[in-house]
Amino acid sequence: MSRMLRIAAAQYPVSPIPHFAAFANKLQTWVSEATANRAELLLFPEYFSMELAHAGGVAAQSLSGQIDFMQTQYPAFRGLIAQLATQHAVHICAGTYPVRDADGRVRNRCLFVFPDGSILSQDKLTMTRFENEEWMIAPGSGLQVFDIGKTRIGVTICYDCEFPAIATRLAESGVEVLLVPSCTDTLAGYHRVRIGCQARALENQFYVVQSPTVGECADSPSVDVNVGAAGVFLPPDRELVDDGIVAQGELNRACWLYADLDLDRVDNVRRHGQVLNYADRARARLD
Repeated sequence: MSRMLRIAAAQYPVSPIPHFAAFANKLQTWVSEATANRAELLLFPEYFSMELAHAGGVAAQSLSGQIDFMQTQYPAFRGLIAQLATQHAVHICAGTYPVRDADGRVRNRCLFVFPDGSILSQDKLTMTRFENEEWMIAPGSGLQVFDIGKTRIGVTICYDCEFPAIATRLAESGVEVLLVPSCTDTLAGYHRVRIGCQARALENQFYVVQSPTVGECADSPSVDVNVGAAGVFLPPDRELVDDGIVAQGELNRACWLYADLDLDRVDNVRRHGQVLNYADRARARLD
């Protein structure tokens, strides 16, 4: 019997939010729609949480002012995501949230929530120029693998998916599905991440799923313009998909993208594919 996983990747519209209750109602609507369509794993995008900055009236203030306010909302955000996961009995990869750690530095953190409400996390490892030079977001360290029973999940946050070694390490840890929450403000940026997703699927012969923010939040210095489309990718190979695209959303449209992942295909293509990228990666190195 095949191991199947139904996933929903959000093309999430960032918009002005007057208060936390409005944000909670919006997420409840989104999660309810996905679970009504039988999704078992929900993926939200990078920095989708930043629309909460409007709740404090700080959206147009300095980036540091936004970060300070977001810390006051973080406990409620964690509680909300855990409550939605338990209420709907689903796994939720909750995009990312800027979290100030005990050392005073802010990390771009992805919460992975299980149906029992327990939470693990993955920090972004590689900062973009904007994060590093203007926003002062610090890189995290280490890689997490999220075991959901029928498979293992890894997360590379936006820019991280453009670096092969990160995804390879996750594949070597048993990951069969790589999640990529993203936030890009240009078409070029979106395509860089998407190309990274498809390259990582090709190299590691596994599923890669991208979820972007979309739309405009004009008075926010952090998520003012958002460009992208969700996608689900596999390596191009026989009995898979000729172009590597399992599912692709419409650019900049607010919606869920659904896909049924046949996890046994990962093992099959690694054993019997036309090419064996995953197995041949060691021989392909130039030392």
